[in-house]
Amino acid sequence: MRRVTLFVNGTSKNGKVVAVYGTLSDLLSVASNKLGIKASCLYNGRGGLIDDIALIRDDDVLYVSEGDPFIDPQSEVRVTSDQHGAHTDWLTLNIGGRLFTTTRSTLVSKEPESMLAHMFREKDVWGNKQDKYGAYLIDRSPEYFEPILNYLRHGQLIVNEGINIRGVLEEARFFGIEQLAEQLEVVIKFLPFKQNSQPPEDHSPISRKEFVRFLLATSTKSELRCQGLNFSGADLSRLDLRYINFKMANLSRCNLTHANLCCSNLERADLSGANMDGANLQGVKMLCCNAEGASLKGCNFEDPSGLKANLEGANLKGVDMEGSQMTGVNLRVATLKNAKLKNCNLRGATLAGTDLENCDLSGCDLQEANLRGSNVKGAIFEEMLTPLHMSQSVR
Repeated sequence: MRRVTLFVNGTSKNGKVVAVYGTLSDLLSVASNKLGIKASCLYNGRGGLIDDIALIRDDDVLYVSEGDPFIDPQSEVRVTSDQHGAHTDWLTLNIGGRLFTTTRSTLVSKEPESMLAHMFREKDVWGNKQDKYGAYLIDRSPEYFEPILNYLRHGQLIVNEGINIRGVLEEARFFGIEQLAEQLEVVIKFLPFKQNSQPPEDHSPISRKEFVRFLLATSTKSELRCQGLNFSGADLSRLDLRYINFKMANLSRCNLTHANLCCSNLERADLSGANMDGANLQGVKMLCCNAEGASLKGCNFEDPSGLKANLEGANLKGVDMEGSQMTGVNLRVATLKNAKLKNCNLRGATLAGTDLENCDLSGCDLQEANLRGSNVKGAIFEEMLTPLHMSQSVR
């Protein structure tokens, strides 16, 4: 009986000694079971393809392949492929006295033009200095380097609390990781002032491109804080802006058509002259906002789950809300003077104390709406879907 030692193609570790019997297909089947791969061909130590079992001698060392060409296990650069194709060329970096262990693939694959990629793409090309334990010495800050290494590992920007994000930006620039540096610059621009160690360079409005880059760099689970920011005139149409805090932000003359603003906070925001036609405003908070002259035609304020939109005290003078779904909306003490609410669904809406002077409410559904104490001087109630009961409007 002959026996041979089998290794996965390109490796010389974790070999298996097996008996040779039957046909070449039988040996490949045994190799598949022993090595956990789908064996399809065998090579000898010189890379010769074994195509006949009669060519195999006792105590031969054979390399099993899944169909890929022969890889010499003695080559200088060794890549071991497991089920996930993981790179096993491990390196240890000594960054400012703190050790980081990672793979060469992590350092060179994500940002191939960075300094780290050039330093470690090939062995000893840069003459990297090593400590007595073999770790590569780099004189930089370890706390700022850690977010960069994690970014190279999984492609996400994560900075732990207490780490100055400006320090991470400087490290990204030093190592030439341009994509990460661009993300960090956008994040810094949107930081609350108390977290931003330097005042903003100017007060120019934020563009759509800048804001989209910021959205893409932020986890979907993070609460976006945009209080007081200037978006004046920006095109934010059709963006997913759910749950974002725009409190006291300047959104005047913005294009927000068909944007998803579900449960966003627009309290005391400036929406004057904005175009919000077709926007999704379910559960939105617009308390005391200024939307004078804005267009909100065909908007949806109605949330099937029962969460009501709140526009209490809002300035809605001259707005055009024709055809909007506003069931249960809170418009208490809001100002709707000269507004167009034609064909709106205002069932169960709270309009108590609301200024509806010269407001066009023709074709509206005001069933069970509360208009007590509201100013309806000059308001148009033609073609109402349901008759207005006296108890609904007491003046």
